[in-house]
Amino acid sequence: MELKKDKIEQLKSQGYELNFENTFNQVLGNYKKIALYAGFMILVFGVLLISLIYGGLLSYFGAEKIIEIAKPENLTPEKLTKEFFIIYNILAILLSCLISPFAAGFIKMAYCADHDEEFNVSTIFAYYKFPMFIKLFTATLLIAVFNWILASGFEAIGIASFGIVVSLLVSLFTALKTPMIIFSNLGVIESIMTSVSLISKQAFTIMGLILVCALFSLVGLLGLGIGIIFTLPIMYSLYYILYKEIIGFDKLE
Repeated sequence: MELKKDKIEQLKSQGYELNFENTFNQVLGNYKKIALYAGFMILVFGVLLISLIYGGLLSYFGAEKIIEIAKPENLTPEKLTKEFFIIYNILAILLSCLISPFAAGFIKMAYCADHDEEFNVSTIFAYYKFPMFIKLFTATLLIAVFNWILASGFEAIGIASFGIVVSLLVSLFTALKTPMIIFSNLGVIESIMTSVSLISKQAFTIMGLILVCALFSLVGLLGLGIGIIFTLPIMYSLYYILYKEIIGFDKLE
């Protein structure tokens, strides 16, 4: 572990080389190995999650209230209160925090596929255990709250679009936080700051890779749109390959 941390510190100070074409080809190769299984898992657990959320809302508000709220005329910005947006954002942040270990499981799946190791459902839920769960939850929470504060601040001064750009940049520079936690066992703040430092060394290359992979995943929206569950896993392959190319793995790993 100390050797890995020494390497990270060296990379933070000296930088590294990252070839766009080679990295993207590795991402595609890894994605092909996990696409079907990962997509099926996203479909199954996505349906379960939506069912649980809807069931909770149904039991709390009742069917008539939900139907009334869901009417288009009641979903206009003028009809939605400030309290509604606050509650909505809090619930959205909480949900993203709760499923962050789920996303980490897909990155672990990408690792297993790359090392010809078996992966299954338990791989996806591997990080719903302490202390990893707390680390992933807290890291996601800090970034989400920070983005919310930024977005709210820029909206308050009339430049909401600039807030969106800044939030996207924050997401870009913290993209390696999860691999840093699960593969390098870094702490919450350390993983975030390390991600920012390392990505800044090759920001435009990594930004290009994220953009291309994001566009690839959006191809799944064509047709009925359900295809995105099978194209989305390319993002998890990307996060894994970026970590592999930048930090690497010891032979004993």
